[in-house]
Order: sequence, then structure tokens, then C-alpha cells
Amino acid sequence: MSATDEMNAATAADAPLSDIMLAMDVADTLRHNPELAALAGEARERQLVDRLRALYRGQGIDVSEMAVKDGLAALGESRFAYAPPKAGLAVALARLYVVRRKWLPATTAVVLMLIVFLSGYFLAWRPYRDAQIEQARIELAQTMPAEMDALYQTIFEETKIQQAANDAAAIRDRGKAAAAAGEREAATAAIADLTRIRDTLRQDYRLQIAGGRGVKWGFWTFPRVNSEATNYYLVVEALDPNGTPLSLPIRSEETGQVETVQRWGERVPEGVYRAVEADANDDGVIQHSLVGIKQFGFLDIDYVVQILGGEVTRW
Repeated sequence: MSATDEMNAATAADAPLSDIMLAMDVADTLRHNPELAALAGEARERQLVDRLRALYRGQGIDVSEMAVKDGLAALGESRFAYAPPKAGLAVALARLYVVRRKWLPATTAVVLMLIVFLSGYFLAWRPYRDAQIEQARIELAQTMPAEMDALYQTIFEETKIQQAANDAAAIRDRGKAAAAAGEREAATAAIADLTRIRDTLRQDYRLQIAGGRGVKWGFWTFPRVNSEATNYYLVVEALDPNGTPLSLPIRSEETGQVETVQRWGERVPEGVYRAVEADANDDGVIQHSLVGIKQFGFLDIDYVVQILGGEVTRW
């Protein structure tokens, strides 16, 4: 094939594209020139074609009548006009996808945080909380009532006075009722009271005046509520059958606080105090040091000297 034939073939192949481009340009020209588009009726089509061809010739472009008519047809069919898509889910998703670099990192971080939070909630915290609730339910329904029954049974078997068993029964019933009502604090207090009664019954000791070199056996003070009166105290200690000092909870009448101590002041009448003072001054040794005896199975101390029922832990 000669060079001339190749050029003719290329021109023939390019011709359709040129016609399409011209048709597009004609349609665009008409869209931007309303006064020309107004001549688009059938009666004025000839006039419009001539004006368009003249317009293009003024620009140095020779446009065929067919290309002009094709542009007119394209304008009527909106063939080359851009119609934006209607708003909807698909359009919104497409726009989000286009700008994904702006929102995707932050969204990914938020999603990961949400996954971690939900995983921790449902896989760790929620099971732990449910287990605690179930444990608390079992304690109130089973464990604590059983502990109250066991403490009462021990008190009933070990006490030597009916009053201790009666008090323990009342405390047990009150505590079990509180546990059934879900009142943990009241149920715990009942167990503490039963434990105190049991421990008191099991105590076995001698209460005597503290002795020894450098040990103060007694003292007197002016009470805060009445500075004109005088309170007399013997310093006492509790010794078990082996002679070992015991630490006991003592409530001070001055402060109202309970302290666990080995020695405390027991308030006595002035006559008792003076008798012990005379005994100590006689030869430096208190011959009659016994104050009382606490036996196993009993709640109270059996005193051998008169006391006034007040204690202090500091002097």
C-alpha cells in the first residue's frame, strides 16, 4: 500500500470521531447560546443550521450540515449533557469512598476502640460482675445462714447459762431474716455478734491487779463531765490458766472507743482503792490482788471486789 493510500485510510478512520466531536461542540454551543437554541423548532431549523455553519466558518472551521443536524439531535436527546446522579445511598457511599483517606483512619481507630471496649465488657467485666452477683447471692442465701447456724450450735453446746443460748438464738433469727431480705450489712453484724458471744464463752482467765517492779497498780482522775468528783481505778490484767496475759477488747468510758489491750483501768469505789493502797504500802507487795474470775462457758466475770462498771484504756 502506498503512502497516499495509507493517509486516505487514516482520514477515513478518523472521520467518525471528528463528526462526533463536532456534534458535541454544536450541542455545547447551543447550550451556552440560548438565542440560538430558541431557533431549534422545525420551522427555523434551516435558519439555525445556516447560522451555526456561519459561526464556525468565522472561526475557520468548515462544519458539514450533517454534523450540525447531529448536534441539534444530540441537544434534544441530552446525549452529551451531564446529568448528576440522584441523591441516594449508592451516591452517598460513592462519595464517601472517594474521600476515604480523610475519614478512614479515624473511623478505623474508633471501630477498633469500640471492638476492644465491647470485647472487654462482654468477655471480661460482664462475666466478672455476674460472678460477683452470683457469689453474693449464694453467700446471702446459703453461706451466711449456715455460718449463723453453726455459731449458734457451738454457743448452745458450750454455754453454761441459758441466757447466752437465748441471746444467740435471737441474734441468729434476726441475721437470717436480714440475709433473706438481701441486707448484707445486718447479716454480717449478726455473725459478728454471734462470734463475740462464742469467743467470750471460751475465755478462761483470772482478773487481777497488775503487779511487778515499776508497774502502776492504780490511779485516780477527775472525770470530764464532773471536775468536782474523783474516779478511782485499779490497773488490772487478765491471765489465762498458764499465767499468760491476754489481750481483750475494752471500751473506754472516757472516749467511747474500743481498744484491744493487755492492761486497763477498772473503776472501783474509793474504799476498795484505799484498801489496795494500804496493802501495797504495807510491804510493797499487794497480797490480795485477785479482782475476779472468768470461767469457760460463762459470759461475765465473777468479781470478788466491788466494781463500778467503768473502764479506761489510757491514763
